[in-house]
Amino acid sequence: MEKKTYAGYIEENRKIFTDVSDQIWEYAELSVKEHQSAALYVKVLKELGFAVTAPFDSIETAFIGTYGSGRPVIGILAEYDALSGLSQKGGSAVREELVKNGSGHGCGHNMLGAGSLAAAYGIKCYLEDHPGQGTVIFYGCPGEEGGAAKAFFARDQVFRDTDVCLTWHPGTENEVVSGTCNSCIQTEYWFKGIASHAAGAPERGRSALDAVQLMNMGVEFMREHIPDNDRIHYAITDAGGPSPNVVQPHARVLYMVRSTWVKNALKLQERLDKIALAASMMTETELTRVFIDGCSNTVPNKVLEEVLYDNFKAVPLPEYTEEEWAYARELNASIEMKSDTLPGINEASSPAAVAYVREHSENGTRVINDFLVPYEHNELQSKGSTDVGDVSWCVPTAQIHTACFVARSPGHSWQNVSCGRTEIGHKGLILAGKVLCGAAIDLYEHPELIEAAKSEHAERVKDGFLSPVPADAVLRPLED
Repeated sequence: MEKKTYAGYIEENRKIFTDVSDQIWEYAELSVKEHQSAALYVKVLKELGFAVTAPFDSIETAFIGTYGSGRPVIGILAEYDALSGLSQKGGSAVREELVKNGSGHGCGHNMLGAGSLAAAYGIKCYLEDHPGQGTVIFYGCPGEEGGAAKAFFARDQVFRDTDVCLTWHPGTENEVVSGTCNSCIQTEYWFKGIASHAAGAPERGRSALDAVQLMNMGVEFMREHIPDNDRIHYAITDAGGPSPNVVQPHARVLYMVRSTWVKNALKLQERLDKIALAASMMTETELTRVFIDGCSNTVPNKVLEEVLYDNFKAVPLPEYTEEEWAYARELNASIEMKSDTLPGINEASSPAAVAYVREHSENGTRVINDFLVPYEHNELQSKGSTDVGDVSWCVPTAQIHTACFVARSPGHSWQNVSCGRTEIGHKGLILAGKVLCGAAIDLYEHPELIEAAKSEHAERVKDGFLSPVPADAVLRPLED
């Protein structure tokens, strides 16, 4: 009954959190450039009674909000960066850019941060009524889509005095997340050549674009000789300019490597570095290697997952209006499915989750997954990556998904941007706040759960944490 009281406080103040979500949606700021978003959170946190440190860990758009005293210390993780090229009108079932080639919250981080804020507020209300019971820290984490602030936090031992971290992510299902994911590293390679007239004096030029192309070719040949679980992605971020009659004096290419473990990703990264160096030697260009980010695989924690699931079952799921169902049907119809893969189900999903979603989404035709997927702990590995992984190596960590998007919506899509500015999204973020708040209250009142989570965590990380972030790396946005 007591947990219902604090869930009620979240509900009574839902407009604070949904307004924050909508405002962050409007800002749609890219990774490590979230200045307006960070300023808004700092303002609201202070208004809600948190002690705020901003900036934090020498990162301009990072901050923390703290309330309470003593142990245990529970961290709530928040993200608020957007993605490029996904500007979209909210609540529209057709593609409508608001800003030509602008940014949009295709991963729902506007809701992620706001839902975490709702959780932190509910926890603060509990701690106000239970002085000395513990502390809550709201971690404002920039750049999940490029920069990985949490990985820098982990490198800098920010979480050394935190007992447990909880978080969530907007999704297409209501579920507790289990299993693990890939580690990854992003590096940008800058080549500097010599400009010259491509026809009149080609011998005097040294093409940086040639270096990028040769590097890409080398990596393509290497793909045949890497483990099946490894992944390599790239984007040419600077092609040297639009004039073909100029030998391009500058060019850049951004690479991301993924592997099961950080140590394997670092080995793959070394092979890319050699190819880049060889390309610069072949073209007589100068090479500069710029570290962008890196993150570790997630360490699951069964104890915390079970606490989250118990609280998920106790919170009523959202109900939707006829207008919301109609919008969801129309938006769902805009999504082209090129396989029989069910919404939200991938190679890391447990067999139980696959079967349950198949049964309750009418074989993928249900436009909102308005049910809770039964929890099943697993050790399976997804192919994606998140800097939550680095947190989970430092402290017991667990997370949930709530249905903020229509059922078949792909990640990083304009459909997600549209849905993130609707009541469907609002209901999902408020649900997440209530579940995380309830789980935190259980952990405060039953410290033996925290000790069990720590014991499990210690066994899982006994080989030690290897940070993918170099000691001298500085978190900074990609240059335009």
